[in-house]
Amino acid sequence: MKLVNLSVKRPVGVIMVVAAILALGFVSLKNLTLDLYPKIDLPLAVVSTSYEGAAPQEVEKLVSRPVESSVSTIENLKVLQSQSQAGSSLVLLQFNNGVDLDSTLLQVRENIDQIGGVLPEGAGDPKVLRFDPQQLPIMTIGLSGDTPEKLQQIAENRLVPYFERQEGVASVTVEGGKKREVQVQINQAKMAEYGLNSQTVVQTLNASNQSASAGAINKGQKDLQIRIDGDYSSVEDIKNTILQSESGARVTLDQIAKVKETYRTSNTISEVDGSPAVVLSFLKKNDANTVQTANNISDAMDEYKELPKGVSMNTVLDTSEFIKISINTVFWNIIIGGIFSVLVLLLFLKSVRATIVIGLSIPIAIISTFTLMYFTGETLNVLTMGGLALGIGMMVDSSIVILENIVIYREQGYSMVESAKLGASELAPAVIASATTTLVVFLPIIFTNGIASQLFTPLALTISFALIASLAVSVTLIPMLSSKLLTKALKNNGRRYWFDRFMDKVNDAYRSALRWVLKFRKTTIAITLACIAGSVALIPTIGTEFIPPSDQGQIQVSVNMPEGTAIEKTQEYTNRVTKKIEDFKDIIKVTHLTVGGGGFGVGDGSSDFASYTIQLVNPGDRDVSTQEAVEKMDKDLRDIPGADIQVSEMDAGLSSGSPIEIKLNGSDYEVLDELAGQVSYMIKDVDGISNPSSSTDEGRPEMNIDVNREKAAQYGLSYQQVISQVQLAFNGQIATRYRNGGNEIDVRLILPKDQRQTISDLEGMSVQTPTGSLIPLATIADLDQVQGPQTLLREDQQPQVNVDAEVVGRDLGSVTDDVEAELDRLNFPDGYSYDIGGQAEDMQDAFGDLTLALIFSIFLVYAVMAIQFENFLFPFIIMFSLPATIIGITGGLFVTGLPFSLPAFVGIIMLAGIVVNNAIVLVDYINILRRKNYDRYEAILEAGPNRLRPILMTTLTTVLGMVPLAIGIGRGAEAQQPLAITIIFGLTVSSIFTLVLIPVVYTYFDDLSNKITSFFRRGVDE
Repeated sequence: MKLVNLSVKRPVGVIMVVAAILALGFVSLKNLTLDLYPKIDLPLAVVSTSYEGAAPQEVEKLVSRPVESSVSTIENLKVLQSQSQAGSSLVLLQFNNGVDLDSTLLQVRENIDQIGGVLPEGAGDPKVLRFDPQQLPIMTIGLSGDTPEKLQQIAENRLVPYFERQEGVASVTVEGGKKREVQVQINQAKMAEYGLNSQTVVQTLNASNQSASAGAINKGQKDLQIRIDGDYSSVEDIKNTILQSESGARVTLDQIAKVKETYRTSNTISEVDGSPAVVLSFLKKNDANTVQTANNISDAMDEYKELPKGVSMNTVLDTSEFIKISINTVFWNIIIGGIFSVLVLLLFLKSVRATIVIGLSIPIAIISTFTLMYFTGETLNVLTMGGLALGIGMMVDSSIVILENIVIYREQGYSMVESAKLGASELAPAVIASATTTLVVFLPIIFTNGIASQLFTPLALTISFALIASLAVSVTLIPMLSSKLLTKALKNNGRRYWFDRFMDKVNDAYRSALRWVLKFRKTTIAITLACIAGSVALIPTIGTEFIPPSDQGQIQVSVNMPEGTAIEKTQEYTNRVTKKIEDFKDIIKVTHLTVGGGGFGVGDGSSDFASYTIQLVNPGDRDVSTQEAVEKMDKDLRDIPGADIQVSEMDAGLSSGSPIEIKLNGSDYEVLDELAGQVSYMIKDVDGISNPSSSTDEGRPEMNIDVNREKAAQYGLSYQQVISQVQLAFNGQIATRYRNGGNEIDVRLILPKDQRQTISDLEGMSVQTPTGSLIPLATIADLDQVQGPQTLLREDQQPQVNVDAEVVGRDLGSVTDDVEAELDRLNFPDGYSYDIGGQAEDMQDAFGDLTLALIFSIFLVYAVMAIQFENFLFPFIIMFSLPATIIGITGGLFVTGLPFSLPAFVGIIMLAGIVVNNAIVLVDYINILRRKNYDRYEAILEAGPNRLRPILMTTLTTVLGMVPLAIGIGRGAEAQQPLAITIIFGLTVSSIFTLVLIPVVYTYFDDLSNKITSFFRRGVDE
């Protein structure tokens, strides 16, 4: 090849090119974005709408359904879901893969704008946003040391603007503090006495708090702008607001209401390590580097010196720490794997110089890969770094073959330069073809759709880049270095003589094994089929899962109080839980408690819910694993009665909802609720199912007001007027805002607190008629306490109820099968059905996509070999090395106790391109010998032991390079462990069967070929 000759003739040029590539690689490495996993770009959008004070039924009827109808006709819409809860509506739109989401969002906004007049008064403007399920806070910090009120002011006025200026920060949210507001607590009796109503008060306050411009006047040679300043500047200004009734009475606001500055009722309370705190959560920009952004935030924290005395700022959660630990773990796995590969080379080659020649291909290939990753937009994450670790052994395969052939020419007496030229040129086409079989298996993964493709395409590209780089090194740098460093042929070294004797014994044993299998061909085939059948029988015992969870040392404790529990009662209960958690302080680094919240961020929160996020100390500083800590904590917290407490380990964020999610669909919520109860009862005894719960469990208690429209009309009141007065009395109405020291403070009209606390307060509430008289609400309405829904779900404009469950102690696939078996026993009414969602659905979809990818990969491998051999028969013989891989795959997963998962499936696809290489080497050499007039039997006995050495070298370098990942050394290696184990066991077992089975298959097909040839010859002769 011209490239080989050029590299040998111009070594200085090759060195300069390599130096330039290395320099570019280091620059690329510095600029690569760090993240835990590849970014999953799903075509998702959300439409969020607030409807303050509204119950879930009203939210669904008046907000969610109109929004659904407006977007349901948009093209390429795959799934349309809505969630309606008190005060908020969230409509989720999932489009088909490949959709241009930017242009589609424009269509969504246009459709939403058309229903602006349909939405009820009081509903907020719908917000259309791109939805990224991975866009979670990368960092949270706690602010403590003062009252929640002052901490809120410090956070909003000083810290939020400061941190949002830092590079990479998209937004900062604040929770746990209190906001000031001015409450105008109206006296309905005095309002009626002066002939005033609440709407008059609202309109007057809004009109009195305005400034305006009135043109300009001349003063000498200047124009003076005329400005009328009417803004409120103090609470006294609000109190002195003059109100005028229709009868002409003039009163000030403080004559009919109590005006005071207070704090808005908060639905969220935050604590850090048991002390009240305000928590700031940071979101990064889409294209920002997670680690760099977190570092910028940490540096900004250290540089900020303006906190008041006694106020401290501490990191609560930093996701970049786990990313750095995970990347560092994989980095060291690469180093260890590289060392193992070099030791294997040194053992076989018996030459430090030859080992250096090949060993140089590893760092050069890795650094070159960083350049290709940078220009293709890939990130440096656990999977891409894992791809480098997985490919560390495969990187030297091409170089081994090239160098071994150069050494053969060197031993025949050729000069260093001629040996490099002839040895590399002779095998370069075969090496390229062999590497191509490994590369083509990744093409189907890249071109499939779904989460499997988005997760593993970066890994496939990384391995492909590394193999391409190592292939380029093998045909350029290896010949050049060989022409300079291999000053003499490799000779036996006394220190290595023990290994030569060992290899001689291995060759003799292998030759004897070949004689046996060639003599007992049917027995060999039968033994192979029996082993394959036995491995297939093991499959049901292995089980399946989606993605192996990563141990981040984080624990989540969820506290679910009885529905409707006041936030004060929930906080009292969490004080007891906090004391129990303090028993684990030796292993806890920081604890963050949030009481309340749980909404969509656009409406009311849930006061009956609390959540702990617990960060454990580093594994080296504790004597229990995260899972063991979860089990101990769960056992202790279950002793506290009064709430449902769930303790779980937080994973890396790739899971999509609950492991088991049963979606019940139908036309009536009551029927769905009954079905959900039956389903929850049926599956709770399934082995592995934990905490089954329905989305309708323990509905939210509510007071239903049924307005008698006829009676209301007799008093001159409309239905809407009654509802408005009830909302204003109990929820309040923002009349205006005034500025105080740069802060905008709400002015809210509301009843005094002692008149809006009990049911009797609601029943006795005075409703003002148009004539000014007051009547009790109970006069025109019936009040009934009922259990209303917490959340109403719909999918594809049809009611839906979900039953969720966790999976403990068993694999996801087996539990899903048992759950489906239970559901098949349940008789669903006509028009009602179920679907399995959550991680189980994602797992099935991903396995389906990867199955197609595997089939196409096998076809592409066969096609490449057919082109290489220019023959259809020999590639078919080589493909018989593939079935034996199932023995190693199932055996490896069974022995290690790992379930079959997405990474393991990707390992099988990779094996399709790896295992055939050994068979290619063996079959190709058998054909070479037969062309030299060797007898078939002798050709096999000669080719097998002769090719055993390179087969062992390439297999051992690949296998040992993956051993660190297979062992799972360090945190963050969980995602690659099933992949590495699959390849190690699959390749090892396949290599053994290849060495003994392929010669037998070769003889069978050779006999068949001879019979067919003889048949056609007889036909021609006749």
